[in-house]
Amino acid sequence: MSVELDVFVGNTTIMDKEVYQLWLNGYTVNDAVTVRIEGGVMEECEVSAEVLLSDTMDQYRTFQMCERLLHHPAKLANQLLFQIPPDRQAMLIERYYAFDDLFVREVLGKKLSKGTKKDLDDVSTKTGITLKSCRRQFDNFKRVFKVVEELKGPLVENIRQHFLLPDQLARDYAAIVFFANNRFETGKKKLLYLTFQDFAFCAGQLINNWTLGAVGKTSYTALTQPTAILEIGQSWQSVVKYSCIMATKLNVTISFPISIPLQKLLV
Repeated sequence: MSVELDVFVGNTTIMDKEVYQLWLNGYTVNDAVTVRIEGGVMEECEVSAEVLLSDTMDQYRTFQMCERLLHHPAKLANQLLFQIPPDRQAMLIERYYAFDDLFVREVLGKKLSKGTKKDLDDVSTKTGITLKSCRRQFDNFKRVFKVVEELKGPLVENIRQHFLLPDQLARDYAAIVFFANNRFETGKKKLLYLTFQDFAFCAGQLINNWTLGAVGKTSYTALTQPTAILEIGQSWQSVVKYSCIMATKLNVTISFPISIPLQKLLV
């Protein structure tokens, strides 16, 4: 059986968003082809299964070649191998660094080490997320953590600049880095009802009000003591407020210095 195809040559890299998402989700080529067929792409584009398989394989090869650039997003704009429009570059980066809330909830606060990575088989089984996708997300967390861990300046801004992520995604990664650095125990039974966004909100409050960076130091990942915040003039009500957040959300006990008069906590 012969197949006639119209062929054209261009310098813009063609990337299908649907196929890209299937690749990110850890689907094999054959599984991706099945999903595309069930989605009606053969009828829509009037192509055979063989052509669809060939197209999917070609897309997967392109994504695999781009992956090393996605590890360092700034390089994607400066490379000459793939001609990718800026808006498409932003899409590739954002989707590559996107993560599943179910997955991050399982690893939040744990050390981003080889030992934790070995447990991803169990996480994959528990969450229903493919192992390949779990590994990509875990490696992304670890990569961002290593880059920004020792950087000076605001954590969210550092993540935005180095990984070119949109604001909300950068804030979510800041929460992940913060919890990984301070090793909060988020897996206790009494905390299982809390979602990642609950923890992300709390991390934002802690980063902005309880880190060394919040009191004019360099680090936005290391926690400081309540007295350091008080020295820059924040109200006692703020101290109580964020202490309550820490105690209720993270099951962390705050011990105020004895030198703080009890009356001031009640003002």
